[in-house]
Amino acid sequence: MLSIPPRGKLGDMTVPHDVFSPAKLGPLTLRNRIIKAATFEASTPNALVTEDLITYHRLPAAGGVGMTTVAYCAVAPGGRTDGWQLWMRPEAVPGLRRLTDAVHAEGAAISAQIGHAGPVANARTNKATALAPVRFFNPLSMRFARKATADDIREVTEAHANAARLAIDSGFDAVEIHLGHNYLASSFLSPLINRRTDEFGGSLANRAKVARGAVLAVKEAVGDRIAVTAKLNMSDGVRGGISIEESLQTAKWLEEDGGLDAIELTAGSSLLNPMFLFRGGAPIKEFARNFKPPLSWGMRMTGKKFMREYPYEEAYLMRDAKKFRDELTMPIILLGGITNRETMDRAMAEGFDFVAMGRALLAEPDLLNRIRADSSVKSICDHCNLCMPTIYNHTYCVRTGSPSPVSSGR
Repeated sequence: MLSIPPRGKLGDMTVPHDVFSPAKLGPLTLRNRIIKAATFEASTPNALVTEDLITYHRLPAAGGVGMTTVAYCAVAPGGRTDGWQLWMRPEAVPGLRRLTDAVHAEGAAISAQIGHAGPVANARTNKATALAPVRFFNPLSMRFARKATADDIREVTEAHANAARLAIDSGFDAVEIHLGHNYLASSFLSPLINRRTDEFGGSLANRAKVARGAVLAVKEAVGDRIAVTAKLNMSDGVRGGISIEESLQTAKWLEEDGGLDAIELTAGSSLLNPMFLFRGGAPIKEFARNFKPPLSWGMRMTGKKFMREYPYEEAYLMRDAKKFRDELTMPIILLGGITNRETMDRAMAEGFDFVAMGRALLAEPDLLNRIRADSSVKSICDHCNLCMPTIYNHTYCVRTGSPSPVSSGR
């Protein structure tokens, strides 16, 4: 059994955790404090697990992560961002069990990111009407999302609980509830999108009901059998979106509700400002090639406004995340620009409990084993973000080719 070293004291100073030391996450013990972040794999063309998806997560597990996160496990077919995404249902369990077994065989834990895409959902490819706080036009699907009723919200809340139960049946060690990026729960939190005047609109307390309800429903469904985390926007990155102050209050409520074992802090809007999360290059032309006219023309003409470019820096979300660290007692997972041992150690020194890595592990799934052996090793990821347009076929790093497809049917 792994032993968990306590955070020690040296004089009046707290000794930071070693990022490679074992760590408790609710009922789980992870072999280290590094999590593979949920990044869409584009490896489920029939909305079921494939060998490609298994390889996608087995490689970073073999490469040394404490836990890998499967994205995106929608709680309902209409909650997918595209019709080929996996959604949680009994037919998916056998394949998911093969996936979790493969990751466990490499010594890592595995989490399922669950959620409902709301206004981000592609109603055209899903062949189902999308939901939003109000009637809302999605330019990528060229469809309107309809205003969610109270019954819709109850059904989505129960769907989160059901997805979490299926995650247990599938062998997952944790679930991550998606409360960010203007997906359904996040769009309700946003005062820019949520213009309702009923019990789910207006005050922050009302706008937070969908997020809090989903978390409590999941916790009630799973108890302490698996860990429960959530991904929460600190900021939408758009004028009129949720502010850091409102997000911090939401996080405090989530902590008080007692449904979470940790919270992962994120930012940006998949609808309105996607590059606010990613930083680095904005590959507009490459994105446009994935769409047919007139959408491709629109992407080329207005892409610079929609995909605004932000300069990359290491740990670029840490400045804002520290405001949450100062106010919360629950474990916090730091995301955004974690690519080397120096940044990981800095995160531990600032009091964060875990770090989450995305693009760096896509490019080099074995990066952590090499960093552990030699602390001077750094990721070769140059933040060009050319991996992002590959999500419409097979997500991979264009620089390294990792991970390469392993099956003709993906």
